[in-house]
Amino acid sequence: MRIITATESPTVRLIDPDAELEFDPDEVYAGPSKSQIKREVESLQELGEELVKLPAAQFKRIELPDNLRTAVADCRKITQNGALRRQKQYIGKLMRSIDPAPIQAQLDAFNGVSAAENAKLHQAEKWRDKLIADNEALTLFLNNYPDADATHLRQLIRNARDEAARSKPPKAFREIFRVIREVMQEK
Repeated sequence: MRIITATESPTVRLIDPDAELEFDPDEVYAGPSKSQIKREVESLQELGEELVKLPAAQFKRIELPDNLRTAVADCRKITQNGALRRQKQYIGKLMRSIDPAPIQAQLDAFNGVSAAENAKLHQAEKWRDKLIADNEALTLFLNNYPDADATHLRQLIRNARDEAARSKPPKAFREIFRVIREVMQEK
């Protein structure tokens, strides 16, 4: 029996002698970490959960691939916790194979988060204030949006002015805003 001293080192034989040549300890892995991949998967699953929670009218309007739409529609019907969790995971899996940016943009638009949507709301508020303050503003509005119902808008403007004069709740004031927003979305 041979005893190895501290100065001697045992020789290590590799099964594949070329493996040592292929391995570079200084090479850095450039791909995403497991944690990053997991965060991305969880964010896609959360996006899928937002789709499940959408009101029925918004769910009908959102553009989705057929298999994802079917999975989300099925998930909306499930009530058992375990099955619900599995279906949400399945939706997350389907989301990995598509680009989530257009879906997120549509959800942001529904929630009023996007800058363009905020600008439209501010524009509608400005039109409402102009219409109530100035009689000539209705002509300008109808020139820009010819599909608007002029008679209905005139009645709402009169009602809003009357509400303001009598310190009544602003029902017509809100209705004008809703009508303007609808007309602006159609254009």
